[in-house]
Amino acid sequence: MIAPSPDGDHKKSIEQSGVLMHRAAIASVSVSLFLVAIKTFAYFASHSVAMLASLADSALDLFASSLNMLAIRSALAPADAEHRFGHGKAEPLAGLAQGAFISASALFLVLQAVQRIITPEPLDNSIPALVVMGISIFVTILLVLYQRRVVAKTGSLAVEADTTHYASDLATNLGVIVALVLVTWLDWTLADPLIALAVAGVMLFTAFGVGRQSFNQLMDRELPDEERARILRIARSHPAVRDVHELKTRAAGLSTFIQLHLALDPAMPLSQAHVISDAVEQALLAAYPGAEVIIHQDPAGLEPLPGLPE
Repeated sequence: MIAPSPDGDHKKSIEQSGVLMHRAAIASVSVSLFLVAIKTFAYFASHSVAMLASLADSALDLFASSLNMLAIRSALAPADAEHRFGHGKAEPLAGLAQGAFISASALFLVLQAVQRIITPEPLDNSIPALVVMGISIFVTILLVLYQRRVVAKTGSLAVEADTTHYASDLATNLGVIVALVLVTWLDWTLADPLIALAVAGVMLFTAFGVGRQSFNQLMDRELPDEERARILRIARSHPAVRDVHELKTRAAGLSTFIQLHLALDPAMPLSQAHVISDAVEQALLAAYPGAEVIIHQDPAGLEPLPGLPE
C-alpha cells in the first residue's frame, strides 16, 4: 500500500478547513437573518429605540456576515491567470464597505435617540420584546461556541473576526434588556434612548477599527513589528544564513506575503544556496501556513540597497 504524499495530505487539510469555514459563514448568515426577523417584530411591537439599535446591529451582522462569506469564498479561491497574487483583497474591500455602512447606521441611531430624548414615548408590549432578546442571546451564544470550534480547527482569521463581533453583541443585547426593564418597571423613559446612544457609540468604534484595518491592508502596510521580528528570527536561525535584509511583508485578507534576502557564503554553490533557501522557506511556512514566501540569495558582504528597512 502506498502512503499518501505530504502534499496530498496538505491539500486535503485545506479542503476540509474550507468546508468548515463555509459552514461557519452560512451559520452566521442564517442566525443573523433569524435575529433580524424576530427583532423587527419586537421593534414594531414595543417601539423601543434601544430595540431599534439592536435591530440595526443585527442588520449590520447580516450585512457583515454576508460579506464575510463572500470574502472567505474569494480568499479560498486559488490564484488564476488574471489574479496571480490571489483574491485576498476582496476581504478588505468588503471591510471598507462594512465600515461605511456601520457608520451610517450608527448616525441614524443617534438621530433617533436624540429625538426620543426630546420627545419621550412610552413602550408597548415590552414582555414579548424581552422574550425576543432572551432568544437572541441564546442563539448568539450557540453561534459563538460553534464558530470558536471552527477557528480552533482552521485558524481562520475571518471566522475569528466574525466570532469576536457576535461575542460583543451579547453585551448590546443585555443592554437592550436593561433598557426594557428600566422603562417598563421603573418608568425611566430616558433609559431607552440613552442605551441606544451607547450602542451607537460601540458601532462607531467598531466601524473605525474595521475601516482602519481594511485601509492598511489595501495600502499594503507592513505586518506589525513583532511579526517582522519573528520572521527575521526564523530566517536567521539557520546556521548557514549570515544575515537577512530587505524584508518586505504585507497581508491581503487571509493571505500573508513575505519577501526577504538571505546573505550566504559567497563561495557556496548555487545548488546548496537553493537547499538553504528552501529550508528557510519551510520554516517560515510552518509559522505562517499558506503564506507566499519569496527568497533571494545574496553573497555575504553585499551591501543592502539604501533606504530600505531591515
